[in-house]
Amino acid sequence: MALTPKQQAFINEYAIDKNATQAAVRAGYSPKTAYSMGNENMKKPVIKSIIDAELEKRSNKLGLDADWVLQRLKDISDRCMTAEPVMIREGAEWLESGEYKFDSSGANKATELIGKHLKLFTEKLEIGNPDGKPFEVNIKIVE
Repeated sequence: MALTPKQQAFINEYAIDKNATQAAVRAGYSPKTAYSMGNENMKKPVIKSIIDAELEKRSNKLGLDADWVLQRLKDISDRCMTAEPVMIREGAEWLESGEYKFDSSGANKATELIGKHLKLFTEKLEIGNPDGKPFEVNIKIVE
């Protein structure tokens, strides 16, 4: 399948921000139909495979993968958890107060993202009998 100039432009624009609607607008599709055209383009196997290949090429070029992201998040969390002494001024001197502070919001966010990646926070709904036996379903049809 040969790509139209707009489809090729869509592929190039999608790589910028991974927003199909905005990519469609920047590629020259009407703003009124951009959402549906972006969605339609993303469903076309040829376009999707080209986009996937381009994004993978970019990730490989930069050395970005899940291990890189997780290591960065771990480093951020560790750095945010580093205790820094709270300083107080006594006369002309700055002294440690005996209290310490750390960046709890940065540590929490990094830990949250790691947990999400590891699927630690997904809610699971298990349906079944406690004894492991199959369900017994009785349906009564009322006329």
